[in-house]
Amino acid sequence: MSGTFKGVDLFGSGPHRFSVGPLGQFTVPKLRLGIIDSGTAWLGLQELTVVVTGRLIAPSESALWARRDAIAAQLIDPPTRGTLTDGRGRTFEDMSFLSYEESAEGVESGRTRSVAYVAVFRRLKDNPG
Repeated sequence: MSGTFKGVDLFGSGPHRFSVGPLGQFTVPKLRLGIIDSGTAWLGLQELTVVVTGRLIAPSESALWARRDAIAAQLIDPPTRGTLTDGRGRTFEDMSFLSYEESAEGVESGRTRSVAYVAVFRRLKDNPG
């Protein structure tokens, strides 16, 4: 299996790519914080973000909806922590599933049904779950 979250294969039906968001200090201009001074303030390290891009692929429309429903079931409020794996040996602990968005182009039909997506996971500093 590849592309799992909390042990559920969400993204393994088609090609997908994992990428890590920016790392390092989170900074803002001091003026944005109401500090009347030039320069930049740092607020601490950015939270780890992992973005998964790919295509969900299924043999039928109903099977594609089942894959979509499995993803939607993981988007809960408040977000809870889980392990995200890329299927190539990389594991990201304590991640929260924040968003899933499909391509505006919609579902491609042929011998199979498929749709492009972007999913965002983040290791939240104050994660309630």
